[in-house]
Amino acid sequence: MQQVRQRILERLSDGHFHSGQELAQTLGISRTAVWKHVQHIESNLGLTIGAVRGRGYRLAAPLELLDEQRIRRGLSGYAEQALEAMSLMVSTASTNSCAAADPPTESGRARVWLAEHQFAGRGRRGRHWVSAFGESLYLSLAWRFDLPISELSGLSLAAGVVVAEVLERLGLESHSLKWPNDVMVDDRKLCGILVEAAGETGGPANAIVGVGLNIRVSPGHASQIDRPWTDLVLAGAPPISRNQLAGMLIDALIGACGQYANSRLAPFLARWNVFDALCGQRVNILHGSETITGVYRGVGESGAVVLEGPEGLSEHFAGEVSLRRADRQ
Repeated sequence: MQQVRQRILERLSDGHFHSGQELAQTLGISRTAVWKHVQHIESNLGLTIGAVRGRGYRLAAPLELLDEQRIRRGLSGYAEQALEAMSLMVSTASTNSCAAADPPTESGRARVWLAEHQFAGRGRRGRHWVSAFGESLYLSLAWRFDLPISELSGLSLAAGVVVAEVLERLGLESHSLKWPNDVMVDDRKLCGILVEAAGETGGPANAIVGVGLNIRVSPGHASQIDRPWTDLVLAGAPPISRNQLAGMLIDALIGACGQYANSRLAPFLARWNVFDALCGQRVNILHGSETITGVYRGVGESGAVVLEGPEGLSEHFAGEVSLRRADRQ
């Protein structure tokens, strides 16, 4: 059933009309079955498919569906060798959940999951990540480290650095990183990264890097987002293929995991500073019910936020950083 719906989507992705008879003949099913599949796609994936008598079915807007061959064109030789498997899904609860259920079998190897749609996408601090069909990128990369789990705390920052660098190479300007790894434009979130790790105390450990990157968010789905957001279109980025972008991100993340396995966070700190827009500003760090205020002095060698307060410098390994409200006015 899912393969039939995938083939219908592939036919409709060009944004042109396709008759029910054409679809039925191509798929080897009845026109009634085509209509039922179209209804299921609309109700379960949130897509709008117009139906006009005598002309057929048409998506409200064309879609560039994910294509493994096109994605792999963006991978370096190192990334191709390190990649154990790539899985593309029409719809899933969460790509991070898929990655957790099927981790890499060897150290220094990666597995990747991408989805056109998530119905239970997750962000940091348990927030829901709106994951509309085909509008953005939802991917997770799992990597096996021969490291104690305690040494993976800086991986979140490393992932943010390479995502920001990829966007810079694509021509995006004025984006920044907010600790630990949110990619922001004008204080609006463009990309969220969720890193989850599990394993033995002394190693090995599996890390999952989940990336949600807004490419083009439609008004209907934008109304579901309860925090300031932006997408590549609104941020003024040059047009980019979803598949090309996916390949570049996967390549960069595999490279980052390999480098982190050998050198930890050190090679990423100077690169982080390039995108750190908060240095020298007064911020709040919300950690549980506690709010800590001070002057943001960047990120330390361990990856912690360095805050200057009345009693001097202090490091903070958890919490949500934001500009003080008074500083926003």
